[in-house]
Amino acid sequence: MTDSAKAGARAAVPSRAQVVIIGGGVIGTSVAYHLAMVGWPDVLLLEQGQLSCGTTWHAAGLVGQLRASEASTRLVQYSTQLYERLEAETGQATGFRRCGALTVARTPERMEMLRRTAATAQAYGIECELLGPAAAGGRYPIMDAADLLGGIWLPGDGRADPVDLTAAFARGARQRGARILERVRVTGIAAEGGRVTGVRTEHGDIEAEIVVNCAGQWAKQVGALAGVTVPLHSAEHFYVVTERIDGVHPDLPVLRDPDGYTYFKEETGGLVVGGFEPVAKPWRSPDTLPYPFEFQLLDEDWEHFSVLMDSALHRIPALAETGIRKFYNGPESFTPDNQFILGAAAELAGFFVAAGLNSVGIASAGGIGMALARWITDGQPDMDLTAVDPRRFAPFHGNTRWLRDRVGEVLGLHYAIAWPNRELRTARPFRRSPLYHLLRDANACFGEKMGWERANFFAPPGQQPVVAYSFDKQNWQPWSSAEQLATRQRVAVFDQTSFAKFTVAGLDAEAALQWLCTNDVAVPPGRSVYTGMLNSRGTYESDITVTRLSMTEFLLVASAAAAQRDPDHIRRQLPPGSRASVIDVTSAYAVFGVMGPASRQLLGRLTDSSLDDDAFPFGTSRMVDLGYATVRATRITYVGELGWELYVPVEFAVGVYDDLMAAGADLGVANAGYYAIESLRLEKGYRAFGRELTPDYNPVEAGLLFACKLGGGTGFLGREAVEKARADGPRRRLVSVLLDDADVLAWGGELLLRDGEPAGQLTSAAWGESVGGTVGLAYLRDPAGDPVTAEFVRTGRYEVNVGGRLVAATVGLRPPYDPAGLKIRR
Repeated sequence: MTDSAKAGARAAVPSRAQVVIIGGGVIGTSVAYHLAMVGWPDVLLLEQGQLSCGTTWHAAGLVGQLRASEASTRLVQYSTQLYERLEAETGQATGFRRCGALTVARTPERMEMLRRTAATAQAYGIECELLGPAAAGGRYPIMDAADLLGGIWLPGDGRADPVDLTAAFARGARQRGARILERVRVTGIAAEGGRVTGVRTEHGDIEAEIVVNCAGQWAKQVGALAGVTVPLHSAEHFYVVTERIDGVHPDLPVLRDPDGYTYFKEETGGLVVGGFEPVAKPWRSPDTLPYPFEFQLLDEDWEHFSVLMDSALHRIPALAETGIRKFYNGPESFTPDNQFILGAAAELAGFFVAAGLNSVGIASAGGIGMALARWITDGQPDMDLTAVDPRRFAPFHGNTRWLRDRVGEVLGLHYAIAWPNRELRTARPFRRSPLYHLLRDANACFGEKMGWERANFFAPPGQQPVVAYSFDKQNWQPWSSAEQLATRQRVAVFDQTSFAKFTVAGLDAEAALQWLCTNDVAVPPGRSVYTGMLNSRGTYESDITVTRLSMTEFLLVASAAAAQRDPDHIRRQLPPGSRASVIDVTSAYAVFGVMGPASRQLLGRLTDSSLDDDAFPFGTSRMVDLGYATVRATRITYVGELGWELYVPVEFAVGVYDDLMAAGADLGVANAGYYAIESLRLEKGYRAFGRELTPDYNPVEAGLLFACKLGGGTGFLGREAVEKARADGPRRRLVSVLLDDADVLAWGGELLLRDGEPAGQLTSAAWGESVGGTVGLAYLRDPAGDPVTAEFVRTGRYEVNVGGRLVAATVGLRPPYDPAGLKIRR
């Protein structure tokens, strides 16, 4: 930049703005547009180069509506509706065209996945048609369909021009009063008292109440300026643009051939040919990305692209006779779990992130801008965004070496078959409990949650502890079933060290938790309470167990995934001046679940404390001597049997585990894993946060009014909304579902039909050995929109669409196993 240009930029930079958005790609301009649209009068967007010059300009521009979750699908649906009207509103073309999209299958496994996708589309109200091979070929005449088994047709899908779309958002934002400055690079983030106060640029400082990081692949660098973890790593991403091909026209659908890792879309009479190769090529460290880097590409790599090109030649034979106009190798950032990052940062109040779009930025941009604008305006999202919330990551996820090893796998998952319970393989093991080596030696197969290696199941001696993925019963099911029976009939030990554990302490700890928790936590020391935590809309932010340790200290236990989310929610909702502090103690304690009818007998061999029902009733928590160790024992269960959770200082963990296994040998004590927990909790109808309990559902719908202190005068966050929901009656109601055909397995996400009409989806499902079939949970709705009554539940005829098969099911408000809850209180 020349001296005169620098002087002009310095003069143009204001000293203050309400909101500063960093990054002028399609996401940043969408956020600016939507903030201006909802009435923010002083929005400033800063772009270090020119609009769309980073990663937006070389995006392929595919707009596919159907996503893995309902929330993500709704975001794209909003985007498509917005893109259709944006040109008329702003006078700037977007290049959006609903040309439809065809996805084809080469294998039976892919066809099964597409049948499941079609059922999901029906649940979300998206037009979708299953096609046979001939019909699929008819939708795309220039392809070779000889090896296809079929496909699905989504007529509402389309494509957009990334640069034009960005320009339209920018023009719309300016028309509503937002300011956009190019060639202004942010060099620092200002903060005071844990809250953002502005940004520093090469041309002066800018005060701000809100800062939004939309910096694309530079978002990790920008986050670091604020002390905020943004786990991103760039990978090289390839496609080519061909010369003209006979039969290619502007209305030709988008074609996806995921078994060949490829996609195709029309461009000026030729084709864009790209894809997601199984093993990607990470680019340089995200902490050292170059500047400037405007409208730049990386070197061609035909050898790496060959796996995509060979597949493309197989599907579109005309490519063998067609020239290539341009090879695009543009770096793009990916997150370690293949979900984008959207929301408020836990580390710094007033700092928001919208980045890591994993190649869905053009499709999602409109919805992301809308959702984030509402979040900023209302102080909370108005829909379930937990899957993309920045608080699903911890600071250790920002490790660049770990990210580099993980991103090579993540990009390839875009077109991989979405197997049930699929685990990522790379950059592991990462975070290990003290028992990891013992469980490994016991033939455990590990999964990953919040970085933790957790035993999913244990293979018998002589068997490999690996998963053979399938949509039907997988190879490990008999072994997990044996663990379930051990828990129901004898006693099992679960390593649950990955629980998030934190204390809330101080003179105002009780008052703070009474406000935050739905249930009454003003209990005597030594009592545990199950409770929800809601937002002001009366929907779930978390569910936790609260144990009172003393008059001024409480232990809170949550799922592993909530380790960042829950403490942040508590801190944000504490009343001003509250004398209460939140301390993470997750790594201080191992947790062992000792569950089953023989659990009292086993523990009694290791302690002199009385464990009978009178001395140690359900919900009791106290310190006990166990062998040579002193541990906290809490009588509670997530599997529906008599049992205790043991909170063990990590230095005693191995000794306690050894004692448990030795003392329980003649009782038939078994190791058991998280797959067994899933089955056992579903047989009992126990809810899980992130599936049955989310910001989309309230306690009335979830059937958890018993955990809400509505009978007294104690207020809690969301109480008024819960009372209104109770008075209005639930429009959805959580029900237990048991498939009548024991040969069919569901995994969650399947469509539930009542009297032949779509009426919900299974939120979770697994094989239940004790009930002899697949058991799950689902939110049942009345297609007429009326409240769901017990009579409505009882009188329906139910089926579940399992990969295109309609399977009869038994549905009820009570769990199929021990509905009266007698076993946990024996």
